[in-house]
Amino acid sequence: MFALCSLCWNVLETSRANDRDADLDAFYASVEQLLDPSLRGKPIAVGGGVVLAASYEARAFGVRGGMPGQQARQLCPQLTFVSGHFREYQRLGDAAVKVIGDFTPLVERISIDEAFADVAGCTHLFGPPGEIARTIRQRVRAELGLPISVGVARTKHLAKIASQVAKPDGLVVVDPDTELDFLHRLPVALMWGVGPVTKARLAEMGVLTIGELAKTPGWSLERLLGPAAGGKLAALAWNRDPRAIKTHRRARSAGAQSAIGRKPAEDQIIRPTLLHWRGRKLRRTLSMLPEKGLKACSQ
Repeated sequence: MFALCSLCWNVLETSRANDRDADLDAFYASVEQLLDPSLRGKPIAVGGGVVLAASYEARAFGVRGGMPGQQARQLCPQLTFVSGHFREYQRLGDAAVKVIGDFTPLVERISIDEAFADVAGCTHLFGPPGEIARTIRQRVRAELGLPISVGVARTKHLAKIASQVAKPDGLVVVDPDTELDFLHRLPVALMWGVGPVTKARLAEMGVLTIGELAKTPGWSLERLLGPAAGGKLAALAWNRDPRAIKTHRRARSAGAQSAIGRKPAEDQIIRPTLLHWRGRKLRRTLSMLPEKGLKACSQ
C-alpha cells in the first residue's frame, strides 16, 4: 500500500504511500486572517495573556503558541492579538474533514486541524495518492479559503513527518523506495515523542538526526529514555510503524483554558477560575448533545 496521508488544515499527508496526515498550518491564525482580510500578511496571535496560536508572519519573529503575551510583544512589537472565533475554527475544521471524506471513508481525525486518511482503496477512482492530495489541497483552498499542507507516505509516522516538512501550504510525497533516505536526514525533533527534554538528552549523546538515532544501539536508547520510549523511537527511526487508521476515536479528555498571570496562587483567584472552567466545559458539552442525538441525564 502507498496511501497513508497526514492532513493538517493548512496540511495533508498519506501505506506503499497510503497514509496521509494533514493539518491546517497555523490554523487558528489562518482562520482569523480569512475572516478579516486586513490581517492577511501581518503578524497576528490568537489569545491575550498567552499565545494560543501565531501566524507564520509572527513565527518569523520567534512568537510561538504557549508563549506569554508580554514576551510575544517584546519579540514582535507590531504583533496584533485577536480574541478568536472558536465556532468558526470548528466549522472550518469539520468542512476540511468533509472534503477529505469525499475521497475515502478511512479518515482518522486527531485534532481540530489534523487528520490521517488512507486512500489506498480509492486510487482506481481518483488517481495516485499524490494526485488525490493535490486535488484535496485545491478544493480546501477554493472552497474554504484555507491553506493545507499534506504529507503522503507508507506509514502514519512518516506521513506525519512529511506534512511537517511540507509546511507551510505544501505537499510532500515520500516514495517507499527512498523513504529511509528521506527520513534519516531529518532532525530528531520532527519525530513523534521527541520533545525538548528528549531532544536535549539525545543531543548529549551526539544524536541530532533521525539517521543517527537509527544507528544508536537499542540498549543505549533504552538506558537513556526507558524501555518503552527507547524501543518505540528505535522502531520509528527505521519507519517501523504498524498502526492503522482508526476511524472512530473516543475523546479521553476535555479542556478549557484562561490566562491568570504569574501572580502567586491564591484561593480567591484559583477557586472561581476552576468553577468558571467547569461551567464552560459543561455548557459546551450540553450544546453538542442535540446535534449528536444524545440526551443529558443527571443523578
